[in-house]
Amino acid sequence: MPPPNRRNMSSGSGSGSSTSGRLEALAQQDPIDFEIEFYERLLKALPDFVEVLQVQSENYRIRNRQQDGLAVDLRLAELRPRDPRIHYNLACRYALLRQTEQALRTLRRALELGYRDFQYLEQDRDWDHLRRDPRFRQLIREFRSQG
Repeated sequence: MPPPNRRNMSSGSGSGSSTSGRLEALAQQDPIDFEIEFYERLLKALPDFVEVLQVQSENYRIRNRQQDGLAVDLRLAELRPRDPRIHYNLACRYALLRQTEQALRTLRRALELGYRDFQYLEQDRDWDHLRRDPRFRQLIREFRSQG
């Protein structure tokens, strides 16, 4: 028996051109944009998929979609309330959004939960506009002294 005609298996009218057109468009798409679109669809079906949420958060940061990223980071903090890295990333998101009070409050929470990568924290560009804020410097001093 001959193999089925692939053209007849495509969704749509059977011409096959719409499928090949979609594939060509995907091949031309930027990888980050492709991931964002793919993960948005996946997260509709699996909204608690932590690993995908983490990648999507970073994708939104790369594309400067900070409000979308904030929604993802808040969801992650809800799913992993004791994870210091997730709270650190949420604090960074607030910093990028210029929500200073919330950024400092969330950074404190990350530090209380055990975040201790002070070398990274002091170089992280997300905090550039807050580096001179005495509250930011005080947080680092306070928790660094706790060892």
